[in-house]
Amino acid sequence: MTEQQARKGGGIILLSLLVALALTIVPRPGWAQGLWPEWTALVLLYWSLALPQRVGVGVGWLAGLFQDALLGTLLGQHALAFALLAFLALRLHRPLRLVPVWQQAVAVLALLLVAQLVVFWINGIIGHTAPGWRAWASIPVGAALWPLIFYTLRGARRRFQVQ
Repeated sequence: MTEQQARKGGGIILLSLLVALALTIVPRPGWAQGLWPEWTALVLLYWSLALPQRVGVGVGWLAGLFQDALLGTLLGQHALAFALLAFLALRLHRPLRLVPVWQQAVAVLALLLVAQLVVFWINGIIGHTAPGWRAWASIPVGAALWPLIFYTLRGARRRFQVQ
């Protein structure tokens, strides 16, 4: 693979992660707070599964750091959760690519749960109170949105020939 081929589509990956970060901070009504999915985690999962040689633990770490900075949370908590998420996606990318999208959504549910548990665990260590049920609602919402994320990003990957 030439250097030009290796760089092809990096802008699309970066743009999709930036859009996900922007969606993370979109103002929303109080009732929707807990239902808002982890957009950055979903986009990171897609790219880690689709292009594991390009998007991995380092990208997950950086995306998490940016999310921590945007949300004003403890610097590193989302970075650790997203790095672990990317690591698990890299380990599971071969079997997950062989199953239908609805079965991938079940795996995404489990992966989002792991990432959320890491964030809650870190919050517990630093003394924040345990979240209510609404904080857990974003996990099934994210899994339900997985087919939309998958087909949208796959379409962009094919259209712009991201390799």
